[in-house]
Amino acid sequence: MAVVRPFKGIVPKQELAEQVACLPYDVMNRKEAKQMAEGNPNSYLHIVRSEIDLPDSVGDYDKLVYETARKNLDKFVAEGIMSQDSEPIYYIYRQLMNGRVQTGIVACTSIDDYMNDIIKKHEFTRPAKEVDRINNFDYCDANTEPVFLTYRKNDEINHIVNDWIKFHMPIYNFTSDDAITHIFWKLDDQALVSRIHEIFNGIDYLYIADGHHRSASSVKVGLKRREEFPNYDGTEEFNYFMAVIFPDEDLFIMDYNRIVKDLNGNDKGAFLKAVSEKFEYELATQEGPFKPMSRATFGMYLDGAWYKLTAKPGTYDANDPIDRLDVSILQKNLLQPILGIENPRTDDRIDFVGGIRGLGELERRVNEGLAVAFSMYPTTMDDLIDIANAGEVMPPKSTWFEPKLRSGLFVHKLGE
Repeated sequence: MAVVRPFKGIVPKQELAEQVACLPYDVMNRKEAKQMAEGNPNSYLHIVRSEIDLPDSVGDYDKLVYETARKNLDKFVAEGIMSQDSEPIYYIYRQLMNGRVQTGIVACTSIDDYMNDIIKKHEFTRPAKEVDRINNFDYCDANTEPVFLTYRKNDEINHIVNDWIKFHMPIYNFTSDDAITHIFWKLDDQALVSRIHEIFNGIDYLYIADGHHRSASSVKVGLKRREEFPNYDGTEEFNYFMAVIFPDEDLFIMDYNRIVKDLNGNDKGAFLKAVSEKFEYELATQEGPFKPMSRATFGMYLDGAWYKLTAKPGTYDANDPIDRLDVSILQKNLLQPILGIENPRTDDRIDFVGGIRGLGELERRVNEGLAVAFSMYPTTMDDLIDIANAGEVMPPKSTWFEPKLRSGLFVHKLGE
């Protein structure tokens, strides 16, 4: 059963929340982060991308980067930009994007649940990529950014959250420059806090939607603290990590499209002939880019034209949760055998474009010199949960969640 407990969050001063909030650390490079924070000393990027405050000669992963992150977090608290709540509570975080709404509970989850597979994963992590967040969390003595979790919806939790929103004013309500609205409430009624905790204890599993490296890093920092404090009793904050937990019905996975730089030595005719062995193809009749509207169909942009591809019977196993994914069908029947993309995780001939950028981005990049692009039907939440429940791992670049969580609206101290 899942442990989901309240915590004493460190949150921005109400009138500064919009200045503090920033995109997640991993969606921009150092130069972009520096530009985003320029002229804004209250930007949370000074904590999650603290290298922006150091000379370019200092490496991104230098010890000084993490010391600066801790110094900046302490400064934010000392100057009142952020402050810690006095009692453990839950928070409600709602995001609105293009008419869609997703509403999650901000809470702490157990590192033991992660290790015991109560918190289920669907991606591999790379230890080298974990090290940066391990150091950031460790030096700051805090989970400086949340993990994005989901669970099968629970009507009572939905009822509690919706009632709270209906009868209470939000602490923050602002629209960021990417047109996403962020609304935030403190749920501080201790009877309701206890009830939410109790309900989650009856929920079998939580699922990582986004943030596999952040969750793995949080767990390793927690284990490091256990070694440092061998007499721990399990109640210490370092045994838990911060997450925003959404009901599955709220979440939206966008398409994650593919572009390949060359045709692997084929000319157009030979390529199309090879494609026809596993796919029915035809010129798309609709105007503009072809967006697949059902499983096992793909758009292909080649030589200035869009094609509709439909996987032939026998090219995938509809009963296998991984084999039936559209990303698997394309990889197994086209990208690998025809275009020679053996490992999409490491092959520099393939690139991936999240659906948030639109299919026009595929056209643009092919028109500018790349060879072929594929528009994909999105992976579903049921796909994600089925694969996680089976203990399997999704193919790379299978899911693109929007909107992204803003960082800096809540921090979980490990040493409290």
